[in-house]
Amino acid sequence: MRIVVDLNRCQGYAQCVPLAPEVLKLNGEEALTYNPNPDDAQRLRVLRAAAACPVQAIIVDQLDLKK
Repeated sequence: MRIVVDLNRCQGYAQCVPLAPEVLKLNGEEALTYNPNPDDAQRLRVLRAAAACPVQAIIVDQLDLKK
């Protein structure tokens, strides 16, 4: 799995962070950092975090599902 966060779109609401804290982290009040290649064990958490983003800034590419 690969994720990309559009940092221009991200408004720092941080609703995603508690849903996938091992992958998404808020540094300071608005600076989001993330692991672009999280472990597959984080898949459900990452998908929930992406769905919770009010500005849809998190894009999830599920590489292994493309066959």
